[in-house]
Amino acid sequence: QVQLVESGGGLVQAGDSLRLSCTASRRTFSTYIMGWFRQAPGKEREFVAAIRWSGGSTYYADSVKGRFTISRDDAKNTAYLQMNSLKPEDTAVYYCARKNWAGSISYVDVSRRAFYDYWGQGTQVTVSS
Repeated sequence: QVQLVESGGGLVQAGDSLRLSCTASRRTFSTYIMGWFRQAPGKEREFVAAIRWSGGSTYYADSVKGRFTISRDDAKNTAYLQMNSLKPEDTAVYYCARKNWAGSISYVDVSRRAFYDYWGQGTQVTVSS
């Protein structure tokens, strides 16, 4: 069983930046996908970004493209979500997720919640106007 722990959330003003971290408890597979999702009050959990651990291919939702950057540090077994130019509509609980996967993937695959096997507990991001 893999445990994912997110950190880095907080309260910021519009235009500010935050960096979220997601650390896995252990490395059980050499190839996997790490994703970030978010859920605002009263809304469904939505895809934000994903990265293929081996190779570093990245995927972004249109709403964050150009503002958010997903990356990973293999030595620390940690994925990051750098969020710049934050907007009030970015306010949500942010979750990281992981899928052990070595095959081909597409945006459709990585953007589906059901694709992922492991989830973190979430970290709150609040952006004030």
